[in-house]
Amino acid sequence: MNRRKFIKRSSLATAAIASGVNTPLFSGSTGNRMNTHETMSEGGRVSEKNVKNRAHARGVGANPVKVGLIGSGWYGLVIAKAALQAGGVEIMAVSDVDSEHLKSGADELEGLQGTRPRLFKDYRDLLDHPGLEAILIGTPPQWHALQFVDSCKKGLHVYCEKPLAYDVDEGKAMIAAAKKAGNIVQIGFQRRQSNAFRKAKELIEEGTTGKIRQIVAQIHYTPGKTDTTIQDPPASLDWEEWCGPAPKLPYRPSIGHRSWRLEKEYGNGHLVDWGIHHIDIIRTIMGLEAPRAIRATGSLDVLKGQITTPDTLMATLQFEGCPVVWQHRLWGAGDMDPRFNNGIFFHGDKGTLFAADERLIWRPSGRNQEEQVMDIPT
Repeated sequence: MNRRKFIKRSSLATAAIASGVNTPLFSGSTGNRMNTHETMSEGGRVSEKNVKNRAHARGVGANPVKVGLIGSGWYGLVIAKAALQAGGVEIMAVSDVDSEHLKSGADELEGLQGTRPRLFKDYRDLLDHPGLEAILIGTPPQWHALQFVDSCKKGLHVYCEKPLAYDVDEGKAMIAAAKKAGNIVQIGFQRRQSNAFRKAKELIEEGTTGKIRQIVAQIHYTPGKTDTTIQDPPASLDWEEWCGPAPKLPYRPSIGHRSWRLEKEYGNGHLVDWGIHHIDIIRTIMGLEAPRAIRATGSLDVLKGQITTPDTLMATLQFEGCPVVWQHRLWGAGDMDPRFNNGIFFHGDKGTLFAADERLIWRPSGRNQEEQVMDIPT
């Protein structure tokens, strides 16, 4: 039995059974969604001055929320700094299976908040640290389910990076664990904070586009080549623990830190990495519930030998009243208008609205209509 099957038959399955519920991954009403609060911002531009000013302005320095960070690599630090920037938070404990990430992350957090967090290699030891109230999960997806469920069992509130789970079965078990714990859960869909997407929702609701007949979300880019040679992992990295419940593949830089997204055993490819952001925005703007049917076709051809997920893919999600298409291509991006390489087309009776993180492009229907571009910083 492989590690993933073992987990599904043990702790995660127990979480679902104990709660007595069988909850779908998508929920039909806002009150039942896992995201009970708006997601925090990207948090990439954080300074020591900003952090201290925010905390002072909110008057919460004397009683901050005590938070633990699981995974102190690149994006773990992004969300931790976003929490500090929001104010009222102290990162009091950090865990990571890479000792260099652990130390450098703690150094950076200490510089921002003035106190040094306790350091742990094993996240389970972190969860036993006294005084914790909430957990930030910034690890790769193969670890999310176990870390999430274990945090819920401790009665801790959880912010978990997207994707919530590696697959649907894990997601159901995680939702069941949260329902049983009654804690606050937040998923890393920070693009809901985008002013451009909020403006797109406003324009659609005002009737600018007319009735939306189809929505197409896409990302097209050509990734740089990564080193696929099998080699010893860095001395600071416990590769066995990094792989965790997923199959332990031989280490190579192309599936290690920040490179796991296109490896099917760890990241599930661009549909899961980027697609869920865009589909979440579409559902938020349009008020859509669960799709009635999903069909997809794709291939791995151009980048075969470099990645293990499709380099070309198209999926159709049949929502009530509005078909949604996702498509990505990891080659030939230079042949396209770069303005449209990453974003969402809302095709309506009156024209097409293209929405990206910081830009809207409106093309009215009919000949000789002038394109309108709106740059909207986040």
